[in-house]
Parts: sequence; C-alpha cells; structure tokens
Amino acid sequence: MVKAVVGANWGDEGKGKITDTLADQADVVIRFQGGANAGHTIVNQYGKFALHTMPSGGFHQNIMNIIGNGVAFDITKFMNELNEVTSKGVPAPQIMISDRVQVMMPYHVLFDTLEEARLAGKSFGSTKSGIAPFYSDKFAKIGWQINEFYQDDEIIKEKIDRIADIKDVLLVNLYHADPIDRAALFDQIVEWREQVRDYIGNVSLYLDNAIKEGKTILLEGQLGTMKDPDHGIYPMVTSSSPLAAYGAIGAGIPPYEIKQIVTVSKAYSSAVGAGAFVSELFGDEAEELRRRGGDGGEYGATTGRPRRVGWYDCVASKYGCRLQGTTDVAFTVLDVLGYLDEIPVCVGYDIDGEVTTEFPVTHLLDKAKPVFETLPGWKCDIRGIKNYDELPENCRKYIEFIEEKIGYPITMVSNGPARTDIIYRESKLSR
Repeated sequence: MVKAVVGANWGDEGKGKITDTLADQADVVIRFQGGANAGHTIVNQYGKFALHTMPSGGFHQNIMNIIGNGVAFDITKFMNELNEVTSKGVPAPQIMISDRVQVMMPYHVLFDTLEEARLAGKSFGSTKSGIAPFYSDKFAKIGWQINEFYQDDEIIKEKIDRIADIKDVLLVNLYHADPIDRAALFDQIVEWREQVRDYIGNVSLYLDNAIKEGKTILLEGQLGTMKDPDHGIYPMVTSSSPLAAYGAIGAGIPPYEIKQIVTVSKAYSSAVGAGAFVSELFGDEAEELRRRGGDGGEYGATTGRPRRVGWYDCVASKYGCRLQGTTDVAFTVLDVLGYLDEIPVCVGYDIDGEVTTEFPVTHLLDKAKPVFETLPGWKCDIRGIKNYDELPENCRKYIEFIEEKIGYPITMVSNGPARTDIIYRESKLSR
C-alpha cells in the first residue's frame, strides 16, 4: 500500500514528525520532490534533527529510504546530513538514490543568490538553495541526471562546456560575476560520483516489486499546497509540485497505487518566505506565538529565519486538503495554543465587501481581509494526553470546529514534539 504525507498549507506543518511516526509501520520512505530548501524537524531517542534531503525514515533501520527522481538532489548537503546523523549514534540507514534523479549543481545556488540580490525588494523570498535555477534547467533539458556522472569523462567535459557557454553569458553580462570554473566543476562531479556510487539504484523497478510484494510505502512531501506552482500563491511558490499526485511522477509509480493521503495542517498558521498570507499576525501577538510555537520556536529548519505566523485559516486549509486529495488530516502543534484565553479562527475572506469561503487566485488574495470567529481557549498543558476524550472540552471543540469548516476528517492530533505525542481519533466525517 502506498501512502502520502503532504502539507495543506505553506509548508512547515510538521510533516517530518508525522512521516517519522507512520514509518513505524512502513517498509519504504521516499522523498519525491523539492530539495534542501526546506527542512523537517524530528525529535526521537537520538536527539533533535533537522533533515533537508534525507528521508524522514532514516531513523528506522528496517526501512529503505529513497531519494526519488523528482528531487533536486544536493549531494554535498545529503552527505553532510548522513554523516551528522550517524555521528550522533544513529545506525547507518538503508539508502537508495534514483538513477534518474537530477543533481543540484554549484552554479544553480550561485544563480539563485545573484538573482535574489538583483531583484532586491521585489524578490521571491528564496532560500537561495538553487531550486528555481535547478528546475529551470531540468525542463530546459540542460540539467544533470545522476547517471550521466558515470559516463566517459570526455563526454562529461563536453557537456560542462556546452552548459557553461550558456551560463557564462548571464554570469558575466547580467550579474557581472566570474564565469564558471569548468575544471573545478569536473573535479566536483568526480568527487560526487564516488561519494554516492554505492547508493544508486533503479527506484521505479524497486518500488514496482515492493508494491507487488504488498509492502507499505510512504511518499514524503515537502512544503504544502500553497507553494504549488500551479495551484498555489503564484509566483511566490516553489518550483516543483508538493501535491500528492506528483508523488506518482516523482517516485515512478502508477497514480492509482496511492491509497491514503495524510495531509498535515498546523493548529495555527505559519509560513517562510514571501507571498499572500491572509490570517497573518504582527507585532507582540505574533512574536508571542512565534516564540511559543513549533519545537523551540517558529524558525525555519533550513534558514533559521523567523517564520511568519497567523491564526488557523480554514479557507486555505480546505482548499489545500481538496487539492491534495486528502483522506486523513494530521493536526499538529495543538499544544502550543494552551496559553490563550481565546483563539481566533479565519473562516472566510472579505474581498471588496463580499465574503467567500473558497480560496481565490493570487491577485484577489492581495485584497482579502480575514473574517474571524473566536473560540474559547483551554488554558492548560495538553502534552502527555493519549486519548482524545481526555482532552479539555474546549480543545476538542476547537478541533471539531475546524474539522467541520474544512470538511476533511482529522484522524491524528499531535500534542507535542516527540514521536509518541500523537492522539488517534475516529472522525464522524468520511471521505
């Protein structure tokens, strides 16, 4: 059976923990899109880890952890992560890297950094991880599939020259930077191919056999619906699709094999980067939620920069769940809200005097004002509670109110950072 763990919102929903939790019953965990531009924070018996490239199943020794063909594969960051994890006492994980994955090159990161600087105040809020230039090259057919690293050296050098001839025009004339060092780039490729040689495999064939053998496969998404380049807050989006449907492409499996889609949504909202965020908070109220939020505060797992925060947005979440094809909602960091006397929830958008509960296109979002309903808080710490019925009444009412508004069943409630801080519940909704 194939399951997907994806984000309903702007990313940073807590997908790493949910994947790590569900991995207890999985045989394979696979990253199917995105790169090292966002991270998953995991807390377990080995410590606290921020993973950016390695799949979240890496702490389970019985699991095959796969880098799928849809990933923007940063080899240096991956190797650093693998070394960091094993240096902290984690047994070496099983790893397979698709022989069709494309590689993040040093000039992708360079172009990302230079372009953000050139755009200045009109930038896209990039993490400068090379994502947009990487995917641009992939679809312009001048990217590097990792299998190309194992060709004859002269063929590799010929491709380096062909690409550098294009890139140098922009580097020198638009950005006034140095041209690509072609010899250094070749040396980097040689170093990389030896580092990952033993991990390369035919992932789509492996997954085909795993499905036939009845194994459980988890597709691990990065970011969330609002960052999808087609259905998100374009152009303030990422460059690959974080939708569960893309898991079939980014992993190399038939779409009909994806049977369960667990869509992760925070009990409040947060986002890294620029773009429309209707329920956003500012000032002291925002700083208080940011300080208390997440596990150690709402700061990006990759960049460390403060996340934007806001109240829960039912309009965006309902839309996000619909686009993902949600079968189950995992509702995370609920424990964070225990300090509040009252909790506003965004239930609609006022656009030019008309209230809508349907998520609009981006240029209308810029006009949208949040319409709030306020619920009573529960004013206590809910960590350690294992049964849904033992949660405070106002806490249960908050969950059930949001479930009704978004229209998708909340079957998992996270009330702490650890893998064991999960409450499972039966929903009255069915999909």
